[in-house]
Amino acid sequence: MVSLSTWFRYAAHKFDYCISLSLKLTYVCQTKGEEAMAPIVSPTGGAVLVRKLANLSPTEVFVGDVVLLKDPEKSGNFVIRRLAALEGYEMVSNDEKDEPFVLEKDQCWVLADNLVLKPKEARDSRLFGPVPMTDILGRVIYSLRTAVDHGLVENSGMATKLDGPVLAVELDVEELAKNNKA
Repeated sequence: MVSLSTWFRYAAHKFDYCISLSLKLTYVCQTKGEEAMAPIVSPTGGAVLVRKLANLSPTEVFVGDVVLLKDPEKSGNFVIRRLAALEGYEMVSNDEKDEPFVLEKDQCWVLADNLVLKPKEARDSRLFGPVPMTDILGRVIYSLRTAVDHGLVENSGMATKLDGPVLAVELDVEELAKNNKA
């Protein structure tokens, strides 16, 4: 005979499993437009499909991934940037006056894709410094700039491999385009 506590553990496990299956793994985020991340994000705006990440650690996000994160300068806003370094990386500046430093535990460094922009225009870690990993809300996996201009976001090889099955199940371009018009 199985004990009552074993039955409760089994029921709790099944309940947790059912809840996780019913939750979507992605969400759509409307963008106001950012020259800093062109051509991934249109300067005039659009929408991106963001994959939720359950565990924000160096085993879930990788250098080269495009991430949605809380804006370090404007609370309540979000920015999209590319992950350039994770905890333990040594950061060295082109400016000889700046001392090299190592990113601390649970810190990351993010950069705009448009490196032609000055740090103030790009609004990335060159301006506001390291970002806590907890500020990352998810990985951007698909971008809808317009109804006819859309596609996969180029992330790290490992992220692309992990996100493929999620995209196969949850990507609905027509729904993205319809919601983007609103």
